[in-house]
Amino acid sequence: MKHITILYPEGQCTLGTIACIVGTVEIFSRANAYSMQQGNQQKYQLTVAGTGPQKQYVHNLVALKTDVCITDITKTDLVIIPAAMLGQDTSERQLMFDWISRQYKAGAEIASMCSGAFILASTGIMDGRSCSTHWSFADVFRKMYPKVNLHSDKLITDEKGIYTNGGAYSFLNLVIYLIEKYYDRQTAVYCSKVFQIELERNSQSAFAIFTGQKQHDDAMVQQAQAYIENNIDERISVENLSSKFAIGRRNFDRRFIKATGNTPLEYAQRVKIESAKKALESTRKTVNEVMYEVGYADVKAFREVFRKITGLSPLEYKNRYNKEFAFAT
Repeated sequence: MKHITILYPEGQCTLGTIACIVGTVEIFSRANAYSMQQGNQQKYQLTVAGTGPQKQYVHNLVALKTDVCITDITKTDLVIIPAAMLGQDTSERQLMFDWISRQYKAGAEIASMCSGAFILASTGIMDGRSCSTHWSFADVFRKMYPKVNLHSDKLITDEKGIYTNGGAYSFLNLVIYLIEKYYDRQTAVYCSKVFQIELERNSQSAFAIFTGQKQHDDAMVQQAQAYIENNIDERISVENLSSKFAIGRRNFDRRFIKATGNTPLEYAQRVKIESAKKALESTRKTVNEVMYEVGYADVKAFREVFRKITGLSPLEYKNRYNKEFAFAT
Protein backbone atom coordinates (compact mmCIF):
# COMPACT_ATOMS: atom_id res chain seq x y z
CA MET A 1 0.00 0.00 0.00
CA LYS A 2 1.38 3.38 -1.03
CA HIS A 3 1.33 6.60 0.97
CA ILE A 4 -0.07 10.07 0.18
CA THR A 5 0.83 13.08 2.34
CA ILE A 6 -1.19 16.30 2.33
CA LEU A 7 0.73 19.20 3.84
CA TYR A 8 -0.89 21.49 6.39
CA PRO A 9 1.48 24.51 6.38
CA GLU A 10 0.52 25.91 9.77
CA GLY A 11 0.80 29.66 10.12
CA GLN A 12 0.49 30.14 6.34
CA CYS A 13 -3.09 29.02 5.79
CA THR A 14 -6.17 30.63 4.29
CA LEU A 15 -9.69 29.29 4.05
CA GLY A 16 -8.62 28.04 0.62
CA THR A 17 -5.97 25.88 2.32
CA ILE A 18 -8.64 24.24 4.46
CA ALA A 19 -10.90 23.72 1.43
CA CYS A 20 -8.07 22.05 -0.53
CA ILE A 21 -7.21 19.68 2.29
CA VAL A 22 -10.78 18.75 3.24
CA GLY A 23 -11.85 18.35 -0.39
CA THR A 24 -8.84 16.19 -1.23
CA VAL A 25 -9.35 13.95 1.81
CA GLU A 26 -13.04 13.48 1.03
CA ILE A 27 -12.60 12.67 -2.67
CA PHE A 28 -9.64 10.33 -2.16
CA SER A 29 -11.54 8.57 0.63
CA ARG A 30 -14.51 8.05 -1.69
CA ALA A 31 -12.19 6.82 -4.46
CA ASN A 32 -10.58 4.36 -2.09
CA ALA A 33 -13.96 3.06 -0.88
CA TYR A 34 -15.23 2.70 -4.45
CA SER A 35 -12.09 0.86 -5.55
CA MET A 36 -12.39 -1.59 -2.67
CA GLN A 37 -16.07 -2.17 -3.52
CA GLN A 38 -14.87 -3.33 -6.93
CA GLY A 39 -12.89 -6.07 -5.18
CA ASN A 40 -9.51 -4.31 -5.10
CA GLN A 41 -7.17 -4.10 -2.13
CA GLN A 42 -6.72 -0.70 -0.48
CA LYS A 43 -4.17 1.13 -2.64
CA TYR A 44 -3.32 4.26 -0.67
CA GLN A 45 -3.15 5.52 2.87
CA LEU A 46 -3.69 9.26 3.13
CA THR A 47 -2.13 11.36 5.90
CA VAL A 48 -2.45 15.06 6.75
CA ALA A 49 0.94 16.23 8.01
CA GLY A 50 1.55 19.50 9.83
CA THR A 51 4.67 21.58 9.38
CA GLY A 52 4.90 22.94 12.93
CA PRO A 53 3.45 22.96 16.43
CA GLN A 54 0.97 25.83 15.92
CA LYS A 55 -2.74 25.17 15.97
CA GLN A 56 -4.09 28.43 14.59
CA TYR A 57 -7.66 29.18 13.65
CA VAL A 58 -8.04 30.44 10.09
CA HIS A 59 -10.24 33.56 9.97
CA ASN A 60 -11.19 32.71 13.58
CA LEU A 61 -13.31 29.97 12.06
CA VAL A 62 -11.54 26.63 11.67
CA ALA A 63 -8.31 24.77 12.35
CA LEU A 64 -7.28 21.26 11.37
CA LYS A 65 -6.00 18.52 13.61
CA THR A 66 -3.16 16.87 11.74
CA ASP A 67 -2.30 13.19 11.82
CA VAL A 68 1.45 13.68 12.19
CA CYS A 69 4.24 16.22 11.69
CA ILE A 70 6.23 16.08 8.45
CA THR A 71 9.34 15.21 10.47
CA ASP A 72 7.65 11.92 11.39
CA ILE A 73 7.38 10.92 7.70
CA THR A 74 10.59 9.52 6.25
CA LYS A 75 9.10 8.19 2.99
CA THR A 76 5.94 8.99 1.02
CA ASP A 77 4.82 8.41 -2.56
CA LEU A 78 2.90 11.65 -3.22
CA VAL A 79 3.09 15.04 -1.53
CA ILE A 80 0.12 17.36 -2.04
CA ILE A 81 0.73 21.06 -1.32
CA PRO A 82 -2.57 22.94 -0.84
CA ALA A 83 -3.18 26.60 -1.60
CA ALA A 84 -1.31 28.59 1.05
CA MET A 85 0.47 31.86 1.71
CA LEU A 86 4.25 31.66 1.40
CA GLY A 87 4.69 33.02 4.94
CA GLN A 88 7.64 34.54 6.75
CA ASP A 89 11.18 33.32 6.20
CA THR A 90 11.57 31.07 9.25
CA SER A 91 13.52 27.94 10.11
CA GLU A 92 10.21 26.07 10.15
CA ARG A 93 9.45 27.17 6.60
CA GLN A 94 12.93 26.10 5.44
CA LEU A 95 12.39 22.76 7.14
CA MET A 96 9.25 22.31 4.99
CA PHE A 97 11.14 23.22 1.78
CA ASP A 98 13.93 20.78 2.65
CA TRP A 99 11.45 18.00 3.46
CA ILE A 100 9.63 18.44 0.12
CA SER A 101 12.95 18.39 -1.79
CA ARG A 102 14.13 15.35 0.11
CA GLN A 103 10.92 13.45 -0.64
CA TYR A 104 11.12 14.31 -4.34
CA LYS A 105 14.75 13.19 -4.57
CA ALA A 106 13.71 9.94 -2.87
CA GLY A 107 11.15 9.28 -5.61
CA ALA A 108 7.96 10.93 -4.38
CA GLU A 109 5.70 12.77 -6.81
CA ILE A 110 4.63 16.31 -5.89
CA ALA A 111 1.34 18.12 -6.57
CA SER A 112 0.62 21.78 -5.83
CA MET A 113 -2.72 23.54 -5.76
CA CYS A 114 -3.22 27.23 -6.62
CA SER A 115 -0.80 29.38 -4.56
CA GLY A 116 0.87 26.22 -3.27
CA ALA A 117 2.98 26.63 -6.40
CA PHE A 118 4.92 29.34 -4.54
CA ILE A 119 5.92 26.83 -1.85
CA LEU A 120 6.84 24.28 -4.52
CA ALA A 121 8.88 26.78 -6.55
CA SER A 122 10.73 27.93 -3.42
CA THR A 123 12.28 24.47 -3.11
CA GLY A 124 14.13 25.00 -6.41
CA ILE A 125 12.96 21.73 -7.94
CA MET A 126 10.69 23.59 -10.39
CA ASP A 127 13.51 25.46 -12.15
CA GLY A 128 13.28 24.80 -15.89
CA ARG A 129 9.96 22.98 -15.52
CA SER A 130 6.35 23.79 -16.35
CA CYS A 131 4.04 25.14 -13.68
CA SER A 132 0.62 26.71 -13.25
CA THR A 133 -0.93 28.78 -10.48
CA HIS A 134 -3.84 31.17 -10.07
CA TRP A 135 -3.94 33.60 -13.01
CA SER A 136 -3.98 36.58 -10.61
CA PHE A 137 -0.59 35.55 -9.18
CA ALA A 138 1.12 35.16 -12.56
CA ASP A 139 3.04 38.45 -12.63
CA VAL A 140 4.31 38.11 -9.06
CA PHE A 141 5.23 34.47 -9.63
CA ARG A 142 7.23 35.21 -12.77
CA LYS A 143 9.13 37.95 -10.96
CA MET A 144 9.92 35.73 -7.97
CA TYR A 145 10.75 32.58 -9.95
CA PRO A 146 12.08 33.57 -13.39
CA LYS A 147 13.61 30.12 -13.93
CA VAL A 148 10.21 28.37 -13.76
CA ASN A 149 8.19 27.99 -16.99
CA LEU A 150 4.85 29.39 -15.85
CA HIS A 151 1.79 28.56 -17.97
CA SER A 152 -0.90 30.63 -16.28
CA ASP A 153 -3.45 29.67 -18.95
CA LYS A 154 -3.25 25.97 -18.12
CA LEU A 155 -5.48 24.37 -15.54
CA ILE A 156 -3.13 21.45 -14.90
CA THR A 157 0.52 20.74 -15.70
CA ASP A 158 2.09 17.28 -15.52
CA GLU A 159 5.84 16.98 -15.94
CA LYS A 160 8.26 14.39 -14.56
CA GLY A 161 6.22 13.49 -11.51
CA ILE A 162 5.24 17.07 -10.65
CA TYR A 163 1.64 18.23 -10.98
CA THR A 164 0.40 21.80 -10.58
CA ASN A 165 -2.94 23.47 -11.13
CA GLY A 166 -4.57 26.87 -11.54
CA GLY A 167 -6.51 28.88 -9.04
CA ALA A 168 -8.99 28.52 -6.25
CA TYR A 169 -11.44 25.63 -6.45
CA SER A 170 -9.98 24.20 -9.64
CA PHE A 171 -8.01 22.05 -7.20
CA LEU A 172 -10.99 19.71 -7.56
CA ASN A 173 -10.03 19.10 -11.19
CA LEU A 174 -6.48 18.26 -10.11
CA VAL A 175 -7.80 15.79 -7.52
CA ILE A 176 -9.86 14.01 -10.20
CA TYR A 177 -6.77 14.00 -12.46
CA LEU A 178 -4.74 12.40 -9.66
CA ILE A 179 -7.50 9.88 -8.94
CA GLU A 180 -7.24 8.69 -12.54
CA LYS A 181 -3.44 8.51 -12.25
CA TYR A 182 -3.43 6.69 -8.91
CA TYR A 183 -6.52 4.51 -9.39
CA ASP A 184 -8.03 4.28 -12.87
CA ARG A 185 -10.36 6.01 -15.32
CA GLN A 186 -13.43 4.25 -13.96
CA THR A 187 -12.80 5.51 -10.44
CA ALA A 188 -12.14 9.04 -11.70
CA VAL A 189 -15.40 9.06 -13.67
CA TYR A 190 -17.27 7.77 -10.61
CA CYS A 191 -15.83 10.51 -8.38
CA SER A 192 -16.50 13.19 -10.98
CA LYS A 193 -20.16 12.14 -11.01
CA VAL A 194 -20.52 11.88 -7.23
CA PHE A 195 -18.90 15.28 -6.60
CA GLN A 196 -20.13 16.84 -9.86
CA ILE A 197 -16.73 17.91 -11.08
CA GLU A 198 -16.26 18.31 -14.84
CA LEU A 199 -13.76 16.02 -16.48
CA GLU A 200 -11.21 17.17 -19.06
CA ARG A 201 -11.10 20.86 -18.16
CA ASN A 202 -7.69 22.00 -19.31
CA SER A 203 -7.69 25.80 -19.31
CA GLN A 204 -8.36 28.64 -16.88
CA SER A 205 -8.05 31.32 -19.57
CA ALA A 206 -11.79 32.07 -19.66
CA PHE A 207 -11.68 33.02 -15.97
CA ALA A 208 -8.67 35.34 -16.15
CA ILE A 209 -9.09 39.11 -15.69
CA PHE A 210 -6.32 41.11 -17.35
CA THR A 211 -5.34 44.19 -15.34
CA GLY A 212 -2.01 44.96 -17.01
CA GLN A 213 1.44 44.38 -15.61
CA LYS A 214 2.26 47.65 -13.82
CA GLN A 215 4.75 46.48 -11.21
CA HIS A 216 7.81 47.91 -12.92
CA ASP A 217 9.75 51.21 -12.96
CA ASP A 218 10.08 51.91 -16.69
CA ALA A 219 8.29 55.27 -17.09
CA MET A 220 8.30 55.08 -20.89
CA VAL A 221 6.63 51.68 -20.90
CA GLN A 222 4.08 52.90 -18.35
CA GLN A 223 3.20 55.76 -20.70
CA ALA A 224 2.90 53.34 -23.62
CA GLN A 225 0.62 51.09 -21.55
CA ALA A 226 -1.56 54.06 -20.64
CA TYR A 227 -1.80 55.08 -24.31
CA ILE A 228 -2.88 51.57 -25.33
CA GLU A 229 -5.46 51.40 -22.56
CA ASN A 230 -6.87 54.85 -23.34
CA ASN A 231 -7.18 54.21 -27.08
CA ILE A 232 -8.81 50.79 -27.21
CA ASP A 233 -10.76 51.63 -30.37
CA GLU A 234 -7.57 52.35 -32.35
CA ARG A 235 -5.66 49.84 -34.43
CA ILE A 236 -2.37 50.00 -32.59
CA SER A 237 0.74 50.15 -34.79
CA VAL A 238 3.88 49.27 -32.87
CA GLU A 239 5.95 51.38 -35.28
CA ASN A 240 3.78 54.45 -34.60
CA LEU A 241 3.78 53.73 -30.88
CA SER A 242 7.57 53.50 -30.68
CA SER A 243 8.00 56.68 -32.74
CA LYS A 244 5.55 58.46 -30.43
CA PHE A 245 8.05 57.89 -27.62
CA ALA A 246 11.08 58.63 -29.82
CA ILE A 247 12.61 55.18 -29.51
CA GLY A 248 13.59 52.56 -32.07
CA ARG A 249 11.22 49.66 -32.66
CA ARG A 250 13.66 46.98 -31.51
CA ASN A 251 14.62 48.80 -28.32
CA PHE A 252 10.96 49.61 -27.65
CA ASP A 253 10.02 45.93 -27.94
CA ARG A 254 12.91 44.89 -25.69
CA ARG A 255 12.01 47.33 -22.92
CA PHE A 256 8.28 46.55 -23.16
CA ILE A 257 8.86 42.79 -22.91
CA LYS A 258 11.28 43.21 -20.00
CA ALA A 259 8.78 45.36 -18.08
CA THR A 260 5.53 43.52 -18.79
CA GLY A 261 6.37 40.04 -20.04
CA ASN A 262 4.40 40.76 -23.24
CA THR A 263 5.29 42.27 -26.59
CA PRO A 264 3.49 45.58 -27.27
CA LEU A 265 1.22 43.77 -29.73
CA GLU A 266 0.35 41.03 -27.20
CA TYR A 267 -0.35 43.66 -24.57
CA ALA A 268 -2.63 45.63 -26.90
CA GLN A 269 -4.49 42.42 -27.81
CA ARG A 270 -5.03 41.51 -24.17
CA VAL A 271 -6.26 45.01 -23.31
CA LYS A 272 -8.69 44.99 -26.23
CA ILE A 273 -9.98 41.48 -25.50
CA GLU A 274 -10.49 42.31 -21.82
CA SER A 275 -12.60 45.31 -22.87
CA ALA A 276 -14.51 43.10 -25.31
CA LYS A 277 -15.15 40.52 -22.58
CA LYS A 278 -16.71 43.13 -20.32
CA ALA A 279 -18.96 44.37 -23.12
CA LEU A 280 -20.04 40.82 -23.98
CA GLU A 281 -20.76 40.10 -20.31
CA SER A 282 -22.82 43.18 -19.56
CA THR A 283 -24.45 44.60 -22.71
CA ARG A 284 -26.78 43.52 -25.51
CA LYS A 285 -24.26 44.54 -28.16
CA THR A 286 -23.56 42.07 -30.94
CA VAL A 287 -20.17 40.47 -31.39
CA ASN A 288 -19.55 42.69 -34.45
CA GLU A 289 -20.43 45.85 -32.52
CA VAL A 290 -18.04 44.92 -29.75
CA MET A 291 -15.38 43.99 -32.28
CA TYR A 292 -15.47 47.46 -33.90
CA GLU A 293 -15.41 49.19 -30.51
CA VAL A 294 -12.12 47.54 -29.61
CA GLY A 295 -10.42 48.38 -32.89
CA TYR A 296 -10.91 45.24 -34.98
CA ALA A 297 -12.39 45.27 -38.49
CA ASP A 298 -11.75 41.64 -39.45
CA VAL A 299 -14.17 39.16 -37.86
CA LYS A 300 -11.85 36.19 -38.37
CA ALA A 301 -8.87 37.95 -36.81
CA PHE A 302 -10.97 39.08 -33.82
CA ARG A 303 -12.30 35.57 -33.23
CA GLU A 304 -8.83 34.04 -33.47
CA VAL A 305 -7.31 36.47 -30.96
CA PHE A 306 -10.32 36.16 -28.64
CA ARG A 307 -10.12 32.37 -28.64
CA LYS A 308 -6.35 32.40 -28.19
CA ILE A 309 -6.68 34.51 -25.03
CA THR A 310 -9.87 33.11 -23.50
CA GLY A 311 -10.13 29.61 -24.93
CA LEU A 312 -13.66 30.46 -26.17
CA SER A 313 -15.17 32.13 -29.23
CA PRO A 314 -16.79 35.56 -28.59
CA LEU A 315 -20.26 34.02 -28.96
CA GLU A 316 -19.45 31.12 -26.62
CA TYR A 317 -18.15 33.64 -24.08
CA LYS A 318 -21.30 35.76 -24.37
CA ASN A 319 -23.51 32.69 -23.96
CA ARG A 320 -21.63 31.66 -20.84
CA TYR A 321 -21.40 34.97 -19.02
CA ASN A 322 -24.25 37.19 -20.22
CA LYS A 323 -27.32 36.02 -18.31
CA GLU A 324 -29.70 38.30 -20.18
CA PHE A 325 -28.38 37.12 -23.54
CA ALA A 326 -28.54 33.46 -22.52
CA PHE A 327 -32.18 33.73 -21.49
CA ALA A 328 -33.01 35.62 -24.67
CA THR A 329 -31.62 32.82 -26.84
